[in-house]
Amino acid sequence: MLSFALPPALEPFREKWLATRMPFVRVCAQPERPTSWWESKVGGLPYLPRGVAYPTTPEGKPLFFLAQLNFADMPPLPPFPEAGIVQFYIDDDDLYGMDLDNGENQAHFRVCYFPAPLLEEKDLQTDVQPPLEYDLLPHHPEHSYPLSFERAEEVAPITDYRFWQHFGVDFFLAFGDAEWDLQDAVGRALRSDGHKVGGYAYFTQDDPRRPSDPMLLLFQLDSDEQMDLMWGDMGVGHFFIREHDLNARRFDRVLYDWDNL
Repeated sequence: MLSFALPPALEPFREKWLATRMPFVRVCAQPERPTSWWESKVGGLPYLPRGVAYPTTPEGKPLFFLAQLNFADMPPLPPFPEAGIVQFYIDDDDLYGMDLDNGENQAHFRVCYFPAPLLEEKDLQTDVQPPLEYDLLPHHPEHSYPLSFERAEEVAPITDYRFWQHFGVDFFLAFGDAEWDLQDAVGRALRSDGHKVGGYAYFTQDDPRRPSDPMLLLFQLDSDEQMDLMWGDMGVGHFFIREHDLNARRFDRVLYDWDNL
């Protein structure tokens, strides 16, 4: 049974919150160690078959490997793949490769998908040399942190736009002078932060998605002291994908966003 705390004044709405339950996969960073080509990880060396070009900007500048997820290692979470490797690359600029005007522009970030990973090392580029000199990245790409996974459930937090769709934009207004205290209490009690696949997103600022164009949370990578990973000032990074693109295994229209305090 999903358990979560609510302020006493909001207890009458518990069933309404329970109606927003959503499964997700919690992603947990493990201590740094050498990782295999196929492992889910943040940093380190990417899985890259022979004949596949290392991701670059349009000017030919190599991007930096951020993370990869091997879906064969995860609990099933439809409509996400049950196999295959998804990788994330970003640029070493002041926006970490994000395009403020068009978050789907993959000129300075990249999402790559390998549906059927080759399982023999001889078929891989084991001599690939990703760039190591950087100034602004949120992480340290030369260090590799393996990832583990567990399936979980959560209810809608106020950071995700779907909360307001379900409860209405005037929900807290009905509580008069207690409006902001209750909203702050809910914000503290129901948090969707941390690393995850699927579920609800956490933001320090605003949700960049449009309700008219819903997108799923492909990957949320939070700031993490263990990995010395920091998006600006205690921020969080997101990659979003439309469900029909996910079903088609198309990763060329992913929305990349990060924000910070």
